[in-house]
Amino acid sequence: MDKSIFTEKNSQPDDHQLKSQLGTTYSLWKSLVEYSFDKYPKAMAEWNFPGEKYGWSFRVKDRKRAIIYLLPRECYFKVAFVFGQKATEAVLQSNVSPLIKSELKVAKVYAEGRGIRVEIRDEAAIKDVKELIDIKLMF
Repeated sequence: MDKSIFTEKNSQPDDHQLKSQLGTTYSLWKSLVEYSFDKYPKAMAEWNFPGEKYGWSFRVKDRKRAIIYLLPRECYFKVAFVFGQKATEAVLQSNVSPLIKSELKVAKVYAEGRGIRVEIRDEAAIKDVKELIDIKLMF
């Protein structure tokens, strides 16, 4: 089961706990949150607890929707996106890695769009994730 490292409903994670659990990827987490705010200064950031099955996650959102979800894991994290049809087409035409494109193509389609998760263990995928944030904000 792919679950947050923070699972206590009554204990919202703080910055110290996050840094301790993410280790060297903490700075990458912070850089993606900052990038989201640079691109959309009116964004809001919040921890969310959807249930015991998933644990705590962090999201940056505009007024109506999540821009990105950040999912903390032990010594790494995942970035999750949901793309509508137009945004999906833009991702497929973009310069993001072929792996991300192929995962998006096969992702199950829900009413709100297709979901994709990108593992962040080092800087390798950061450029792609920033491009995905840009695309998300266009649509």
